[in-house]
Amino acid sequence: MIADENRLPEARRRELVRASFIDDVQTRPLVLGAMGDADPRARVLALRAAARHGWLSAEQWANAMADSASDVRNEVATLLARMKMTDHVVVTALIAATRDSEALVVDAACFALGEIESREAVSQLIVVARTHDDARCRECAVAALGAIGDERALDTVIEAMSDKPPIRRRAVVALANFEGPRVDAALLNASTDRDWQVRAAVDQLGINEATDS
Repeated sequence: MIADENRLPEARRRELVRASFIDDVQTRPLVLGAMGDADPRARVLALRAAARHGWLSAEQWANAMADSASDVRNEVATLLARMKMTDHVVVTALIAATRDSEALVVDAACFALGEIESREAVSQLIVVARTHDDARCRECAVAALGAIGDERALDTVIEAMSDKPPIRRRAVVALANFEGPRVDAALLNASTDRDWQVRAAVDQLGINEATDS
């Protein structure tokens, strides 16, 4: 979170929020200038306005992904997920962000990569799903791998069935995008998971009915 001492003055905050809804000769210079503001909150609001108006190039978004403030990096990844930008320079920046020191940034980057279904990111998402210390990041990486549906990720998604309950539930959903006897076996095993929500996720996929038929 942005520290209280960096709290943006209310007048400045209102000015930048308003910029998201106004496109005139004064607004664009205001927004682009605020992207270099010393206050991270100003940079976040400027990026939101720029995203709404489509004022930034792929290269500018990639540069913003390397901001010194984690709140800004998290916001960039979140915005990129909404815009579903697939430019190589943006994808490269998002993949790099999955190595970020802040878990929330990693989580947002994984989500964005899943939203754009980036096969280029599969190898790094596998690393996050298997090794990241934060369960939220592992869970989001598994979800992204499921959304992408690349066969290279199948072993990792199946392995996630042995992780914490939220990740096991996510893995069940992810496996719906894969096919084959190993997938069927993993889902059948999950149908007797000790966590009821994992079992419910399997039920929602109709696995038991499909297996019995």
